[in-house]
Amino acid sequence: MDDKTLTCDVLIVGGGPAGLSVASTLPDDVKTVIVHQDREIGLPVRTSGGCWMEDIERLGIPDGMYNRLNTNEAFADAAHTVIPMGDAVPVILDTPKVYKWLAEQSDHKDRTLLMETKFLSTRLRDDGFYESEIRARDNGVERVVSKYIVDGSGWHFAVLDALGLAKKPERLAVGTEYEYPLGDNQPDRGIIFLGKKVPAGYGWAFGTARGTLRVGVGVIQPDTDESPRKLLDSVIADKPYLDRLGLKLEGDPVVHSGILPSVAYDDRLVFGNVIRVGDSANFATPTAGEGIRVCIELGRLLGVQLGKAVKTGRRGPLRAYERHCRRKLKRDYKWGFLVNNRAASYTPDNWNASVRRMSKLGPDAVVATLRGEFPLLKVAKISWSVLRTLIRSRLHRLKSRLGLA
Repeated sequence: MDDKTLTCDVLIVGGGPAGLSVASTLPDDVKTVIVHQDREIGLPVRTSGGCWMEDIERLGIPDGMYNRLNTNEAFADAAHTVIPMGDAVPVILDTPKVYKWLAEQSDHKDRTLLMETKFLSTRLRDDGFYESEIRARDNGVERVVSKYIVDGSGWHFAVLDALGLAKKPERLAVGTEYEYPLGDNQPDRGIIFLGKKVPAGYGWAFGTARGTLRVGVGVIQPDTDESPRKLLDSVIADKPYLDRLGLKLEGDPVVHSGILPSVAYDDRLVFGNVIRVGDSANFATPTAGEGIRVCIELGRLLGVQLGKAVKTGRRGPLRAYERHCRRKLKRDYKWGFLVNNRAASYTPDNWNASVRRMSKLGPDAVVATLRGEFPLLKVAKISWSVLRTLIRSRLHRLKSRLGLA
């Protein structure tokens, strides 16, 4: 082989939280190459970084890499509520810091991190190895020969698409976000806004660990052909609307944008020696679209299981990874996707009713829905809570019509 060819045990395509987490738990002597398209880990920012305090503690993410949101509110066109969270605390991650922290966990290993490089294609050779073409920084083409490939390329499905194993998702969650100086805005406040301003999606605003304020809009395409940036610009230009949200925007913003798959969960993750993880495996929750915690947890699991497969040559460890993900995600994500589809068709009146109902559902139902967790007991409680709220609402309207209220 020429000097433009690298050989390794594992090629990881994508330097996001999933791919970096896989590398962090691979055995130290497993030779690994990570292909990352950006110049720097964690930049540009492509995610809002939503997470939960309980997951921060469980995953060991250090202090200083997140901001707690202690007050959370929801706005519709004719409704407003403080969202009941109970003991659950949403947080916003400083994603550049978190991603760099994840990358540092494999610095001591037999790992090569290729920055500003792009995966182009791959083929399975007769000897059972994959030969991948990578566009290098100088626009030349390098080759990486590996026994295993991890597709952590996000919604691009780069490896799966190149091998004809899966098609890129056609339904996508597309978001644009502006980051402003915090100014006089409350640092630990988070809001979501819904209705006419964000058809087939929702908007958000919150303080960050960097001492800034982010305001964003996300929509589902092709459920709507609206541009999230145009919708966001409309929000920013509407001062009375910002006043209602309690937001004061100052200075010139930094622009972030990102894309997530918004399709039903597919539980096939292992294709021989090609394995998918992260957004390529549709790990983001279908309800709120936050998935960094899932990517880190299951990426770490894949690293452990893939290390066993490399050492033994057996497929069993990879199948165990696939089974674990199926047990953890399939049922919840099926319910979550139903919620996603229903919410995408909501009218402004639907959102008004939903926001009014939110304060009456109780923390368990609200947090379960936001986290995309729907075990049978929680589904029963949520269903009963919704039914009880509807019955009370209709009884109140009936009494009003009869003059009994």
